Amino acid sequence: MNSVMQTAWSIAGAVLLISAALTTYRILRGPSTLDRLVAADVLIALTMCGLALWAAISRDSTVVPSIVAIALVNFLGSLAVARFRVRDDQQ
Repeated sequence: MNSVMQTAWSIAGAVLLISAALTTYRILRGPSTLDRLVAADVLIALTMCGLALWAAISRDSTVVPSIVAIALVNFLGSLAVARFRVRDDQQ
């Protein structure tokens, strides 16, 4: 059973890394500010998923408050950028 869980955790980590790489590409390539904002939100969500995966692997729940704090800061940051962003996609 342990090797099955190790394989599942490895696959989950690999999927998170691939997703983070593709999201980073979208941040660098994004044609508009909103594309970059959504990609940054996704990257933060992937970071939170990575922390949750680490908490599951290590069976350590002390990381959970930091996941909640990251989620709160991400929400407030996204809200601020979406509210005050410069309109760069008007033509």
